[in-house]
Amino acid sequence: MGLSDELRRKAAPIWDKEHSHPFVTGIGDGSLSLDQFKYYMRQDYLFLVDFSRAVALAAAKARTLDDMGWFARLIHETLNTEMALHVSFCGDFGISEEELRGTTASPTTLAYTRFLLQTAFSQNAGVIASAILPCSWGYSEIGKMLYDRGLPEGQPLLARWIEMYNAPEFAELADWLRSFIDREAEVSGQKEIELMESAFMRGSQYEYMFWDAAYRMEDWPV
Repeated sequence: MGLSDELRRKAAPIWDKEHSHPFVTGIGDGSLSLDQFKYYMRQDYLFLVDFSRAVALAAAKARTLDDMGWFARLIHETLNTEMALHVSFCGDFGISEEELRGTTASPTTLAYTRFLLQTAFSQNAGVIASAILPCSWGYSEIGKMLYDRGLPEGQPLLARWIEMYNAPEFAELADWLRSFIDREAEVSGQKEIELMESAFMRGSQYEYMFWDAAYRMEDWPV
């Protein structure tokens, strides 16, 4: 069992709460309100911008050209597939790309992205990968879980979301991140492994918080 499996086991209570969160289950059964989904898409667009910056720094710090290429592929998938979906969705809502870019980050979005960027600037590629893995792997798990339960009837936008994150290309990138972390752990000392675990657990916590903030349509108090 590699480090990624061990990290997933330790974070299982957080991930179980995430999978059963009413925002996630609401996507699957079609009960999520349009306003909640619009809020989420706008915040996630902002998140993906800084997520891509963190991945770019991981690519710069990777030791091999092959690993750099995989991180570059993850950036491409995020910037040119996921974000295109967000723009398309928001266009269906009557929200222009300019308005989307002008969205104010929620407290949770700001905290999560600052964590990713601080990690990306200060740590090595293995720790960065551990911080972003809960997002990539978590979405792949949720996409498969919801797809297996059946697409929500009469909710084409939610169905498109599920189909995207159920895609094999998305799972392949999450699987590669796991293998990269496992390989990095094999050549890392105990301190580096502890940093990787800490980054993964914090990223898992922020993933849950991000869903919850979207469900509550979190805003700044003043």
